[in-house]
Amino acid sequence: MRSALLAVMALALPLAAARSAHAGDWCSVSPAEAAQSLPAVTKRLQPLLDSQPRPMAVMHTEGTLPHQGIRDQSIEARKQLPIMRDAAYAWRAGAGDAYLTLSIRYFNAWAAVYQPNLNPIDETNFDAFFDTYAVIAPRLDPADRTKADAFLRKWGRDIVASVDAHNVVSQSPQAHTWDNNWQSHRVKIITMIAAATGDDALFNDARRLFQAQVAANIKPDGEVIDFAERDALHYVIYDLEPFTQAALAARMRGEDWFHYTSPTGSSVAKGFAWLYPYANGDTPHEEFKHSKVAFDAQRAAAGEKEYSGAFEPARAGNVFWFASAFEPSYLPLAQRLKPEAPLFIAMCGN
Repeated sequence: MRSALLAVMALALPLAAARSAHAGDWCSVSPAEAAQSLPAVTKRLQPLLDSQPRPMAVMHTEGTLPHQGIRDQSIEARKQLPIMRDAAYAWRAGAGDAYLTLSIRYFNAWAAVYQPNLNPIDETNFDAFFDTYAVIAPRLDPADRTKADAFLRKWGRDIVASVDAHNVVSQSPQAHTWDNNWQSHRVKIITMIAAATGDDALFNDARRLFQAQVAANIKPDGEVIDFAERDALHYVIYDLEPFTQAALAARMRGEDWFHYTSPTGSSVAKGFAWLYPYANGDTPHEEFKHSKVAFDAQRAAAGEKEYSGAFEPARAGNVFWFASAFEPSYLPLAQRLKPEAPLFIAMCGN
């Protein structure tokens, strides 16, 4: 676990002390972490070095049950996104240019074909796509980089425009998907794009929307509003994870969003303090027992196991690894819930 601890300590350092030559690159691989993590990554990727991407122009999973619409095809296609990210990390860790070539091939194919639909649940897994660009942008062909940069910036700005347009029309702070977990994922996407492209204006929008979402989504005691609606820690995690990923991206600009406290007294840090006794096993919870959303019962009936039964603390492993970058006291819990750190934590630190 020493390597994992070193990685968290590296992430906890002020970012100004270790800025990459590329303003958007938040994966400055440490040799100590790479030595332990790289063999497993290259073993997984080596058979894929000559593989060809199969991007989809349109993907949709939100609100669907297994085998409905293009859900199955979309889930299969999005498995390609971690391939490009992991290959980028492997290249940065010294695995060789074959991994850079793999990453670029997959990234360019998806950038040329995919058409954003601005549905944050459909698109939250593109965090791997944004991670990839943050690492490989300096090595892209200039024409490809220009196109990709414009593509990403437009994607982020279109999401901001959709949020702002809704706020003007609605004027309602409690309008369903504009303050629940959907909005948390929108904020994550905007922030990661802004950080990866170095877009200052977009980053300012991301900060504004992050702060508004902390106030709207997290109560002063740390409970997220989704919990009252869904009666599920599944959705507490599904809120806190994008909040924390946005905060990790913001760290590369020297800002601590994890501990930002809204005018109401809420913060992401308080969200984790609220979740801790459930993740630590002190407080049991029956998932979705009193959910107000009929679709949750439909998913349970369709055999999706995570939508019923007792909460399994291990499901909070990833999110507590992310949180431990800001609060090292969470590291023992993260290690117990998920012995192997997520690849970003294990290999990347600024």
